Amino acid sequence: MFRPKIPAMPQPTGFVTPPAVIQHTPAAPAPMAPAPDPARPTVQLTPGTVLALVGGGTAVVLVVGAVLVSMLLAVAIAGASVAICALVIRSLINADAKRH
Repeated sequence: MFRPKIPAMPQPTGFVTPPAVIQHTPAAPAPMAPAPDPARPTVQLTPGTVLALVGGGTAVVLVVGAVLVSMLLAVAIAGASVAICALVIRSLINADAKRH
């Protein structure tokens, strides 16, 4: 059941030709063509664009950090409120058990 099945290799039918022998003959080096001009112009970074990029990146990092910190704070507040509720309920159950 778990033995691999090895496929049987069929024998070639018809005419079998031996591989062709290709001999490499050194040719004269082709003349180097000048590189074509790029299709799009290169981007020139001026001090104003660099400042805008740095400012935009800083703003993105600050916004993402604020969102992550607020989510962490929300989880911490929810956990603390659940813990306080558990303490209050346990206190009420223990007080009710001591009275009877």
